[in-house]
Amino acid sequence: MLRGALRCGVTSAPDYLQRILTAAVYDVAVQTPLDRAAGLSQRWANTVLLKREDQQPVFSFKLRGAYNKMAQLSADELAHGVICASAGNHAQGVAMSAQRLGCRATIVMPTTTPQVKVDAVTALGATIVLHGDSYSEANARAVEIAAAEGQSFVHPFDDPAVIAGQGTVAMEVLRQCPGRLDAVFVPVGGGGLIAGMAAYIKAVRPEVRVIGVQAADCDAMARSVAARQRVELDDVGLFSDGTAVKMVGVETFRLVSELVDEFLTVDNDAICAAIKDVFTDTRSIVEPAGALSVAGMKAYIERTGAKGHTFVAVASGANMNFDRLRFVAERSEEREALFAITIPEERGSFRRFSEMIGARSVTEFNYRISDSKQAHVFVGLSTAAHDDTAAIAARFVAAGFATIDLTHDELAKEHVRHMVGGRTGLAQDERLYRFLFPERPGALMTFLSSLHTDWNISLFHYRNQGADYGRVLVGLQVPDGDDDAFAAFLEALAYPYEAETDNPVYQLFLR
Repeated sequence: MLRGALRCGVTSAPDYLQRILTAAVYDVAVQTPLDRAAGLSQRWANTVLLKREDQQPVFSFKLRGAYNKMAQLSADELAHGVICASAGNHAQGVAMSAQRLGCRATIVMPTTTPQVKVDAVTALGATIVLHGDSYSEANARAVEIAAAEGQSFVHPFDDPAVIAGQGTVAMEVLRQCPGRLDAVFVPVGGGGLIAGMAAYIKAVRPEVRVIGVQAADCDAMARSVAARQRVELDDVGLFSDGTAVKMVGVETFRLVSELVDEFLTVDNDAICAAIKDVFTDTRSIVEPAGALSVAGMKAYIERTGAKGHTFVAVASGANMNFDRLRFVAERSEEREALFAITIPEERGSFRRFSEMIGARSVTEFNYRISDSKQAHVFVGLSTAAHDDTAAIAARFVAAGFATIDLTHDELAKEHVRHMVGGRTGLAQDERLYRFLFPERPGALMTFLSSLHTDWNISLFHYRNQGADYGRVLVGLQVPDGDDDAFAAFLEALAYPYEAETDNPVYQLFLR
């Protein structure tokens, strides 16, 4: 059995209350502020309070749970050292805790981990082992090393001591907000933070709603609770990398199923808009996982029409890659509508079209002549409210302009708006796919070497956005008779993908 291994299913909610009250987190962690977000409060007609876990020494709440776990290890266990698998915040929490306790720490990270995160953990004195392309592979290697060398494994979420350490966030919130408190919004990955917070809140102030927020493309906890059993996701989105977990913990699932009131999911655009909201109010930049709670709170207010309530959103971390800010800036304008408009290729058409736009600000306008009778225009317009998009589209259609709403079309937002060249008659039998390539040397060669020699790449578009993966658009000329071989290629490649050949924006601008 691994040193420090998890013993689940024996700890009740009252036990967690005692564990949280006696947690040894403040040897390294600090009590973070609960700040009023003036802009969000005014805009949403509620009192919005931000729990600033981004102000911890390692810029994340993860330090609390890691230290509380490690502080309970025996002198013999500490002498053998600790080990964990992590590509980010948990790694820094374990490394700093080991530094404070004077023990050796080994951190197993995926080979895709950005160098800035590797350097941050190395600076805290930990030994780095790079292994595998994903957290799952790194975690498996960490377990092997722990068993072979007798090191204590520090799980990022599925351990009662870790859960109790994270629960101290809720203890602070209730002390800092003794008056009206309607709901606390908590970002959810593996479930350690929300399990600990829910255990404390429901024991002390059960009337306060605890609401979990997940990215729509990594919602393992929400699906598991709905299914009443742990569900493993085949793939997870990596933008909110701090919560990108394929399967939640045994103990976290047990607690969350009993104690959490509801779950909300939000998309990447909503997360980017929330990052911007937090920056506007605090002049601080939180990471995507750190903005999840704000995005969920906004969705909750829109759905319920709540006014005059008091909400707490946990800003869980601020370990943001600087290069990712370009993507955030591009996608943070939540009041932008994108359209593909077809207008007659004749004199006066653009003038008539411009008159339809009126006083609205144009955020994007792309056009290239390609047909003697019709012109296809890609246009972005600022909107005053979320429901403006349908009304704008209806006005264009009423004026005789064929219109397709692309506001939520990933192909349009990620690739087509940045591409030039237009259509071509040379791309016969072209199939269009969006892939997520791991950002590591050899990823492109793996793709190219897997292609059948008779298939030709007819389109390729990639933009580096500072993430651990690359968003790539590929056109491949594959004859119909090669359907089975192409399906086998996609399965063997094992890169996440979306087929886009039938997407209207492709048909209009690139086909």
